[in-house]
Amino acid sequence: MTTHESIEFDVLFVGGGPANLAGAIRLMQLAEEKGRELEVALIDKGAAVGSHAISGAVMNPIAIAELYPDYQAQGFPVEQTVRGDGFYFLTGQNAFKMPMVPRQMHNAGFPIVSLSRVCRWLGEKAEALGINIFPGFDGKSILLDDDGKTVKGVRTGDKGLDKEGKPKGNFEPGIDLIAKVTVLGEGARGSLTKELAGRLPIRSGRLPEVFETGIKEVIQLPEDHFFKGSAFNDIHTLGYPLDLDTPGGGFVYEMAENRIALGFLVALGYENPALDIYDIFLRFKGHPLIQSILRGGKVIEQGARAVSTGGWFSMPELAVDGALFTGNGAAIHSTPAIKGIHLAMKSGMLAAETIMAALEAGDTGRTSLSNYGQRLADSWAGAELREGRNFAQALAKKGPAKWIHLAAQYFTGGKGLRDRLPAVDDATTLTARRPGPLSVPKTEVPKDDPAMVDKLTGVYLSGTLHREDQPCHIHIHDQKVCVEKCYPTYGCPCTRFCPGDVYEMEWRKDGEGIDGIKLNFTNCLHCKTCDIKDPFDNVTWTCPEGGEGPNYKQA
Repeated sequence: MTTHESIEFDVLFVGGGPANLAGAIRLMQLAEEKGRELEVALIDKGAAVGSHAISGAVMNPIAIAELYPDYQAQGFPVEQTVRGDGFYFLTGQNAFKMPMVPRQMHNAGFPIVSLSRVCRWLGEKAEALGINIFPGFDGKSILLDDDGKTVKGVRTGDKGLDKEGKPKGNFEPGIDLIAKVTVLGEGARGSLTKELAGRLPIRSGRLPEVFETGIKEVIQLPEDHFFKGSAFNDIHTLGYPLDLDTPGGGFVYEMAENRIALGFLVALGYENPALDIYDIFLRFKGHPLIQSILRGGKVIEQGARAVSTGGWFSMPELAVDGALFTGNGAAIHSTPAIKGIHLAMKSGMLAAETIMAALEAGDTGRTSLSNYGQRLADSWAGAELREGRNFAQALAKKGPAKWIHLAAQYFTGGKGLRDRLPAVDDATTLTARRPGPLSVPKTEVPKDDPAMVDKLTGVYLSGTLHREDQPCHIHIHDQKVCVEKCYPTYGCPCTRFCPGDVYEMEWRKDGEGIDGIKLNFTNCLHCKTCDIKDPFDNVTWTCPEGGEGPNYKQA
C-alpha cells in the first residue's frame, strides 16, 4: 500500500490561473496589513505557471487596478491597447461591419494581453510575497474529513507510473496537501470540482453548465500588416462559417511585435453530429476578410480550451465546508462581453477577503465561507454577471426567438422576457444521424501557406508533451458503447469535436463499422471538450502526470 506524505498549509490554491493567483496575492496583502503569518501554497498542473493559460484576450483592467493600482508602472505585460472595435457579420464571401457595437463589447482603452504572460507576471508577484508555488503538481483527488463533507485538502498525482499504472524505478507517490481552506480554481470543467459535485450537492438547483470550445493561434505578420494605421485593432465576428442557430464567433486582436491573436469559439450545444470544430476554425480563417489580415503571416503557436459560458444561474454553490470555488471553474464569465479574466481575478480577491475573515474568526466551515457568495453578489463583478445571466441561454434559442430574447435582455439589464431562461446540457443536444455514411466537411489546408496549418501541426505548435509510457489520462469507460451506440447514432463525434486528434476510429476489415476508438492521448490539449460533449457520458478526462500537456508562452 502506497504511503502518502502530508504537508499542511493554512490555505491551498489549486490551479495557477488568474483567479487563484490574484486570490493568493490578495490574501498575502491582507495578511501583511493585519500582521498575520500565513502558510499559503499554490499548485498548478502545468510545467510552469502560465504554461496552460490560453485566452483571447482583451482584458478589462478593473481588477488588476484594484490588486495593483500602479500595475502599469510595475511592468504589467500589455501587448497593445485597444484603439477601437470592429464588429463584423460574415457571410460566405462578404463581411458587413455592424453599425453598432454592443456596450458590453466596448473595449477602447483596454489592454490586449497574453494570458500566459499575465499569469507568469502574477506568479512572480506571488512568489515575492512568500507564496509557495509548486508547478508540475496536479490535484488528483479531493480529501474529505471523516464527516464526509468537509474538504481538508487534495492529493497530488503519483509520478513514475507505467502504462499499467505500476510503479517504475523513478516512482514518486502523490502528496497529501492539507489546508484549513482549499480554493479550487481549475478552469472550465475542473476534474476536482466535478469530483466534488458528485459527492456534495454543490449543483443542486442550478442550471446545467454550458460551454464553448475555442481554438486560438498566435500569428506572426509582416511589418506592413492590416492593423498598421487601422482605426481599430480589436475584431469580433459572428455568422459564417456557423449557421445562425449555432452560437459562436471569431476574434482577431493586434499584439506586440507584428503579431496577432486569432481564434474561433463554437458553443458545445450544437446539434449537427458531423460538425468538426477544427474544420470550422479553418473555414473561418479562409474567409476573405480574415485572409486579408493573415496575408504574409505564419502561425507560431496554437492551442485550445473550453470556456464555461452559462453564467450566474449555472454557477455552483461557491462555498462548502473548507473550500471555495473561483474563476471559470465556477462558471464565472461574462459571455456578452466575451471576457472573463477580470471577473476571475475579482472572484479570487473576494475569496481571499472571505478566507481572511474566516481565519480570524477561527471558523472555516460552510456558514463562514458562504459570505464569499454574498461578497461576489454585492460587487461590480456580481452586477456584471447578473447582466449576462440569461445571455448564453438566449443564444441557444433558434430563429427569431433568439434575437427577440437578446434584444429584450439588452434593454432590461439582463432580465429579458423571462428571467432564468432554461438551459440544456451540452452532452444531450446532438441529433441522430440518418442511416448511411456521415457526410463530414473537410477543408484542405494549403501546403504552401504558413498561416494555415492542419490539426496535428497545431498540436505541435502548442508545445504539448506527454510521456507515452504512463497510464492514459482519458478514460473511455466502455468501448461497446462506442461501437454499438455512439457510432451508429452519431458517427463517433469525438473524432470531430476534439481539436487535437486524440480520438481515432479503428475500422473493421469489412469497412462496415468500427472495432473501437484508439486514444492518441499524447496529443491532448487539456481542453476537456470530450468530458463535456460526449453524448453517452462515456468519457472522463483526468489530469495526466503533473507538468505535462501544453506549453503556451505567447497565447
